[in-house]
Amino acid sequence: MFYKTFLFLRSLLFTCIMVIITPPWTTLAFLATPFIPYRKKYYLITRWNVFIIWLAKVLCGIRYEIKGAENLPPSAAILLCKHQSAWETIFLLAKMPLPIVYVLKKELMRIPFFGWGLAQLRMIPIDRSQGVRAFRHVVTEGKNRLSDNLWIAMFPEGTRTAIGEQGEYKGGGTRLALSADVPIVPIALNSGECWPRNSFIKRPGLVTVSIGKPITPQGHTHEELMQMVENWIESEMRVISPHAYAK
Repeated sequence: MFYKTFLFLRSLLFTCIMVIITPPWTTLAFLATPFIPYRKKYYLITRWNVFIIWLAKVLCGIRYEIKGAENLPPSAAILLCKHQSAWETIFLLAKMPLPIVYVLKKELMRIPFFGWGLAQLRMIPIDRSQGVRAFRHVVTEGKNRLSDNLWIAMFPEGTRTAIGEQGEYKGGGTRLALSADVPIVPIALNSGECWPRNSFIKRPGLVTVSIGKPITPQGHTHEELMQMVENWIESEMRVISPHAYAK
């Protein structure tokens, strides 16, 4: 009982600090970023992400390790990542060596302060109800971002999955990779063990972010590419979270 209360109290403190610092941080970004180049703007805004990852470590005991960092290419690529938590959406912006562009629901841009901060970056908001038209928008805007040597990050399962579960992998990222002729980098992680989806309580532990070798699109269909990505991520999940797949 004491331990549950302890977890609740420090999760509450973490949330309170995050809520308190976000509005002034966003306001500072609004005031400063119109007058500076994009890379400096990105750096300034994503210091919020760096702080939140640090705060989660200090207050909630959520540590992390990165495996395979040497697999990250020096130029434009598409990152296709397992999605278990809000943690990785914060982490990727904070810790990847090149600026990240998310393909995301346009509704997220309307979230007060957090969404307004995202709106200042070169994200690609989409309306999922538009189907093929939305994908064409992703391809057009994605190629523009990639030509500027940015990384595009997508969650191929489309939504957060619980530890030990697997969603349906969708081929938008692999189609874009073929169209833009850039490599795909698969990423497996187990953030849900510490920051579960739809849970207020944050639990201490080690999040492993495992980065696979780039997959070049040449000579493959998008279905083949998607199967390669899915096979690598799901196999690696059983390495970093074996207990979750012991059923």
